[in-house]
Amino acid sequence: MSSRSEAGPAEDLRTKLDHLTLSRKEGLKRLAEAPVRPQPELLSRRQIKALGEAALADYNRGRRKWHANLGPLHTPQMAALHEDLWDIVDSNDQDGDKVKGGIALDAFPGLGKTTAVLAFAKKFHRREIAEAGEYTDDGFERWPVCRVGLTANTGMRDFNRAILEFYGHPGRFRGTAADFGYRALDSVLSSEAKLLIVDDLHFLRWRNRSGVEVSNHFKYIANEFPVTLLMIGVGLKKRGLFDEGEDFEDAIVAQTGRRTTRLGMDPFTVKPEQGRRNWRDMLLAIEQRVVLAGKHPGMIADELSDYLFARSTGHIGSLMTLINRGCQKAVRTGAELLDEELLSTVKNDAAADEARRELELALETGKMTSRPKGRRGKAA
Repeated sequence: MSSRSEAGPAEDLRTKLDHLTLSRKEGLKRLAEAPVRPQPELLSRRQIKALGEAALADYNRGRRKWHANLGPLHTPQMAALHEDLWDIVDSNDQDGDKVKGGIALDAFPGLGKTTAVLAFAKKFHRREIAEAGEYTDDGFERWPVCRVGLTANTGMRDFNRAILEFYGHPGRFRGTAADFGYRALDSVLSSEAKLLIVDDLHFLRWRNRSGVEVSNHFKYIANEFPVTLLMIGVGLKKRGLFDEGEDFEDAIVAQTGRRTTRLGMDPFTVKPEQGRRNWRDMLLAIEQRVVLAGKHPGMIADELSDYLFARSTGHIGSLMTLINRGCQKAVRTGAELLDEELLSTVKNDAAADEARRELELALETGKMTSRPKGRRGKAA
C-alpha cells in the first residue's frame, strides 16, 4: 500500500480539488487536468486488523475520499448525451459570420446533468489544449471552457460580471452592463473559449425583466461570441424557453428557443429488458469500485438490485448518495459490506424516500423486477 509521501505532485493536484470552485477558470482547469484518483488497495479483514493505528487511519481516510467520489459513471444516458454534445459543438466550428446553435439540457433533478456536462467539459478542455496548445497565437492563456451559474436575481449586468469573475478580470468590480459585456467578450475572444456553460438556468425568472434581459443577452452571445452556449436547468420547457409566445416579451424569450437544441436525460427504468441490463451494468461498475473487505461478487448487482432501485427510484444521484453513505458507515462501523440491514439505517434524499414505497410494493409482490433474465432469483 502506497504511503502518502509517495503520492507526489499528481496527488497534490488532486487534493486541491477539495477547494476548487467551478466559477473560476483555475478551478475548472484543475478539474479537467487532475489525474485519475487511484483506487485504494482492497484488503481483507485480516489484513485490516493487522494494520497499526496510524496505517489504519490512513487507509480509512483514503477509502472515505474514494467512496465520496466514486463517479462519474459512464452510463448509457451520459454516453448518449456526450454523443449529442460532440455533434452540436463540433458542428458549431463555423466561420464568424454564422450564428452558432445553442444547447439546453432540460431534465429532472438527480439525473446527473451537471456531472455529465462537467465530464464532457473535461474531455473538451483536454482535446482543445492537446490540439491547439496552452497559449493562443497572441500569447494569451487558452481557456476552452467558461462556466457560470445563475440565481433568481441574475440580470444582464450580473451575468456579464459572472463571466468576468470566471476569468478573474480586473474590471469585474465597476462598470455598467454594457461595460461588463464588452469586457466579457474580450475575455472570451482573447482566451479563444469555445464552450460557455450556464448552469442552474431554472433559477432565472424568465417572465420578469431580468429574465427577458438575460434571454435577449443569450441571443447577443450567439451572434457575437464565438462559443456554443450550453444551458443546464430543470423544467426549462415549462418555463417557456422553447415557446413561441404571443406578446412581445414572449417573442424575445422564444428567440432563444428557436436557436436552441433541447437535450434531456432519463432515469433508469426496469420495464424493458434492456433497461434491466443497463441497471445491472451500472451496479456492476459500482461494485467494482467499492473498497470494502467483505465485498463479494453479486453483493450489489444481485443481492441489492431491487432494493437499490426502490430506494433510488432509478435516479443516479439518489443511488450514488445511498452508496456513498452506506460505504462510509460500513467502514466506520467495521461492517465492511453493504446489505439491506446496513443500508436501511442510511438516510437518503427526501424525494427518493417519498417515492420509494410504490416501487417497493411492486418489487416485493413480483409485479416488477430490476434483474435481467438469467439473473432472477439470484438475490440473497
